[in-house]
Amino acid sequence: MIKAENIKKIYQTNGDRVLALKGISLNIEKGLMVAVMGPSGSGKSTLLHILGGIDYPTEGKVEIDDVDITNLKDKQLAEFRNKNIGFVFQFHYLLPEFTALENVSLPAYLAGDKNAESKAVAILTKLNLKDRINHKPSQLSGGEQQRVAIARAIINNPKVLIADEPTGNLDSQNAKNVIMLIKELNESFDMTVIIATHDVEIAKYCDYIYHIKDGMIEGIEKI
Repeated sequence: MIKAENIKKIYQTNGDRVLALKGISLNIEKGLMVAVMGPSGSGKSTLLHILGGIDYPTEGKVEIDDVDITNLKDKQLAEFRNKNIGFVFQFHYLLPEFTALENVSLPAYLAGDKNAESKAVAILTKLNLKDRINHKPSQLSGGEQQRVAIARAIINNPKVLIADEPTGNLDSQNAKNVIMLIKELNESFDMTVIIATHDVEIAKYCDYIYHIKDGMIEGIEKI
């Protein structure tokens, strides 16, 4: 499902050249749930952004379902992301002026889905948010906001779900609820999942852990 070859990423910061990723290669099979762990600044988020097509590598290539996304132009890449990749972040990034229903419907509307609203209602209902669909983010708890963000991420039935510290701002019970929900999506829909996390307990729900340090993969652990 996901193949990365010799991924390097160089940033220019105040005239300095920073090598954030130093040649990462990996293969993640369809339906696996994989954790990426490492200290702050190790390159976890940079790697996830490149694997998900949010950013381009300086060198190397990424293939998702045999499509080389590093060769896609910006518009093509945006369309590919919207159809094939769902994102969940530490900060939910919900649009504050939109209701839960509107936030979740938006990616489907952008994809031209005429059933966007009914699909959003169905997903929110499945995530036990039926009575919150007309509430705005400020009216939701942290756990509810993150579940809305997950609903938004999966409305287009993505092949890949990428979650960058999805439980970082949640208490332990809500964190457990969110990771169990992601695991259920992984198993029910054969969805390939990549999670960046600092939390060993969260990583235990995955099939493999990729340990990353100083922009390189230090080791791969099978759970």
